[in-house]
Amino acid sequence: MKKVKVSNIKEKAMEIVFLVSACISILSVALICVFLFTNGVPGIAKIGLKEFLLGTEWKPGSQLFGIMSTIIGSIYVTAGAIIVGVPIGLLMAVFMAKFCPKRLYKILKPGVELLAGIPSVVYGFFGLMVLVPFVRNTFRPILMQYGMTTTGQSILTASVLLGMMILPTIINVSESAIRAVPDSYYQGALALGATHERSVFMTVVPAAKSGIMAAVILGVGRAIGETMAVIMVAGNQPRVPGSIFDGVRTMTANIVIDMGYATDLHREALIATGVVLFVFILIINLLFSLLKKREAHA
Repeated sequence: MKKVKVSNIKEKAMEIVFLVSACISILSVALICVFLFTNGVPGIAKIGLKEFLLGTEWKPGSQLFGIMSTIIGSIYVTAGAIIVGVPIGLLMAVFMAKFCPKRLYKILKPGVELLAGIPSVVYGFFGLMVLVPFVRNTFRPILMQYGMTTTGQSILTASVLLGMMILPTIINVSESAIRAVPDSYYQGALALGATHERSVFMTVVPAAKSGIMAAVILGVGRAIGETMAVIMVAGNQPRVPGSIFDGVRTMTANIVIDMGYATDLHREALIATGVVLFVFILIINLLFSLLKKREAHA
C-alpha cells in the first residue's frame, strides 16, 4: 500500500511539474505578444499602416518610417538562404542516413553538430573576411562591364552565409525524419526490383517529406531571424535592392542598428517592425500546419 501511495504521489507531482512547465511556456509567448502589440500597434497607428508597410524610405531624422525596403531585404536574403541551404542540407541528410559508411559517419555527425554550435558572430566574421572579398573580387570586374559594381556586402553574400548557417538544422532534422521511415518501405521497393538509389529517393525520402518540411520551416525561421551575421555582410543599406549584388538591410538588422539610440516614435516604429516580423513567422508556421493537415487528409 505504501509503495502504491508513493508511486501515486510521484505521478501527481510530475503531472504538476509538467503542467507548470507548459503554463510557463504559454505565458511566455503570451507576454511577448502583449508587449509587442501594445508597444508596436500605437506606433503603426501614428505613422499610418500604408506609410509604414509600403513606404520605402527609412529616415528617422525626417520622420519617415517606411519598412518596405527591409521587408524586401528579409525576403530576398531568406529566399537566397533556402536556395543555397535546402538542397545541400537535404542531400547531406540522405547521404548520412542511407549512404554514409560508419567510419565516415563518426566524423561527419560531430562536424554537423559543431556547425550548429558556432556563434553567429563567428559566422559573420568568416563572411566578412572570406565571402565578402571573394564576391567583390570575383564579380566586380564582370559587373563593371555593365556599368554596375559591388562592395561584396550584398544579398548574395548574406544568402550564402545564411545558407551555411541553416545547414545543421536542415541536416539533423531531415536525417531524423529519414531514419524514422519504417525499413519495410525500403525493403518493399528493393523487392519490386528498384535499385538502392531509386528505393531511397523514390520511396524513403517522399515518406519522410513531413519531417523534411519541418526542417525547412525551422531553417526559414533561423534565416529570417538571424541578425549579427547579416549585419556584418549584408551592407545595411535601407533601400530597395536592384540586384543580388546590392547591399540590403533586413528587419532584424534594422531593429538592432537603431534601437540603441531610438526614442519616442522612432522606438515605437522599431517595435512595430518586430510586430511585422512576428506576424511573418506566425504566417509561415500556420501555412506549415495547414500543409500537414492536407497531407494527413490526403
